[in-house]
Amino acid sequence: MGNLGNGVAEAFARIGHAAIGESSASPEKSSAARSSFQWGGTFFALFLLLLNRTGQRSSMKTTLLVLYLFTSFPTALFKIIRGQFGCWVAFLAVAANLFDPRTFPAARFLLFVITPDGLVDGLRDDLFSCIFCLIIGVSVVIIELRAVGGGNCQFSCHCFASYLGIVFLFYFTIQYLCWLTK
Repeated sequence: MGNLGNGVAEAFARIGHAAIGESSASPEKSSAARSSFQWGGTFFALFLLLLNRTGQRSSMKTTLLVLYLFTSFPTALFKIIRGQFGCWVAFLAVAANLFDPRTFPAARFLLFVITPDGLVDGLRDDLFSCIFCLIIGVSVVIIELRAVGGGNCQFSCHCFASYLGIVFLFYFTIQYLCWLTK
């Protein structure tokens, strides 16, 4: 458990360094940008999943956000989910899905656990993951615009928070893409 705590502390330190900005472009800087993308993207994707769960409950938007999480999930947590702990959670999710399939959609969590390692490494690769996340972000925007009816959007806190979360998804993805192309 100590190594996990050190990894999380190191990730948050890297996020801080990425926010402050250092003048030298080094592999550590690229790693800090990746860490910022992983933690920030994951936070706002989970935020949008929560908003989707309390709002319109769009199944397509949930699936797209889970794919975004699969691509941007922090490496330390991703290894935990793909390990023995994830297998037990997947087993419990499938068992809960048998009793109430609308409340416990198990297939989305199973994506994290049973995806082959070669596919995982390909989807979580540097440049491809950014492009994939940008495509997912555009798709989420299209789904959100269709849900509110195009230009006929009434102002509400839920709508504002949803758009703010989408903006931050784009921010972290584009920031990481800029660091990759430097």
